[in-house]
Amino acid sequence: MAGKVASRQAILPLSERMKPYVSVRQMMTLRQIEVIRAVMVTGTIGGAARLLNVSAPGISRLVKYTEKSLGIRFFQRQSGRYFPTPEAQSIFEQVNGVYKKVDDLTEIISKIGQGAPSELRIGSMPSIAQVMVPRAIEGVRRRYPDLRIDINVLKIEEAFDYLLLDRGDCVVMSYRLNHAGLDFLPLASGELFCIVPSGHELAGRKQVSATDIVGYPLIGIDPTDPYGRILAGLFSRKKLDYDITIRARFGTTVCALVKAGLGIAVIDEFTVADGGFPGVEMLRISEPTKFDTYIAVKRGAVLSPQMAHFIRCLRSEMQSPGREREKLRRPSSRHGKKSSGRVRRAVNS
Repeated sequence: MAGKVASRQAILPLSERMKPYVSVRQMMTLRQIEVIRAVMVTGTIGGAARLLNVSAPGISRLVKYTEKSLGIRFFQRQSGRYFPTPEAQSIFEQVNGVYKKVDDLTEIISKIGQGAPSELRIGSMPSIAQVMVPRAIEGVRRRYPDLRIDINVLKIEEAFDYLLLDRGDCVVMSYRLNHAGLDFLPLASGELFCIVPSGHELAGRKQVSATDIVGYPLIGIDPTDPYGRILAGLFSRKKLDYDITIRARFGTTVCALVKAGLGIAVIDEFTVADGGFPGVEMLRISEPTKFDTYIAVKRGAVLSPQMAHFIRCLRSEMQSPGREREKLRRPSSRHGKKSSGRVRRAVNS
């Protein structure tokens, strides 16, 4: 007899055979969530029915069925009105959250269906975010006037999570590194410059050398920073001892310290492009200080038309002769002399 029972069990579906051993947890459907929330918001069955444009008896039946199937009483009924029970308060908070997510999803689907743009989420290192990114955004806005744009100024260590955890679409980087989860698209080449306060004894020079720079109190960034490594290499190749009397994390802070007359500094050209920091003079360094910049994206990501246009606009701004790089290099150009220097173009991706 036992063998026959065992054989009959063997031919039953797995879900049927497991019923004596497991309990099936009831889950709320999106329709139940919608109805429970409607009753919670309006306080009556009739109000929920009008809100959802359905019959009141159907709402009442679904509320009772949901309470019975879940073993939870959602409402207390008093004088024809429905009030949340104390034990259901935390559930209602979650229901509101789920409903908002569904509402957001519906809105996004609707926008996509209508061909409307969504949101462009951009991260950037501070040096490029100061002048270059806003100029590129101006070009994006002209083409996509209704596009929502979210810009985050990131530290280097924040950039990877920003992309890998899908918090953003791209990050403007001041250097490239090997990472299995990221792709790097070239933007433009740049150089480091010496900056001094207006009226400083070096301000009238066309260019300065590493030897000139170490003769003054130096304001700098961390040697582990990409620009900091270039600066450290500049002095080490000349076997020059240098002392950073004030260390600051971001280029804008360095510029403010220089403007205050607390020292001179070496900084990237994009931070102070187009006279982005009045009161500070920009001097060319005779030794090579070239660096490359990139757009980092999640590996395998498909660029949206909006992001592709942003990258084109940013690359154009960072490579543009209109920035008059030579004018910024030569203090003498302030007196009306025009530069004939050509701008070095970075390789397009």
